Amino acid sequence: MKNLLALLVLLVFVSATTKTPDRSNNEHTIEGTWELESFYNYDDGTNISDTMQKAAGYRQVKMYFNGRIMWTRYVPEEPNGRFGYGTYKITDNKLVETIEYGDAEMMKALDTMRVFTFELDLKENTYSQINTDEEGLRTFSENYTRID
Repeated sequence: MKNLLALLVLLVFVSATTKTPDRSNNEHTIEGTWELESFYNYDDGTNISDTMQKAAGYRQVKMYFNGRIMWTRYVPEEPNGRFGYGTYKITDNKLVETIEYGDAEMMKALDTMRVFTFELDLKENTYSQINTDEEGLRTFSENYTRID
């Protein structure tokens, strides 16, 4: 009984000292939960030529925490969901995701590519992960909104 009481006290202490990231000093963090809102296409590597909204019913959510990433995608026309799990790091203005495992389709894709590097445009409640070509010119982006 004493061990149970000690465990409960410890859990209360840990939960009371766990805090959410402080975003009051303009230091934005990617830690949290994000939902895909739209896509941009770039015409010359710098200018957005087209904005595409996600299709009706399509959902893609990413969660970043403590160096880990997990994402899931639902497409109404596809019978199987999609997901992936791995690690991430941010350096300068780059987001690097290394996917360790995922659904069957992701595992097939991981045979050829596991590390995904994006240009990162991070604000307080939005971010864009921007794909670039071999010359470093922007091609398209996924644009996310913070949901938690």
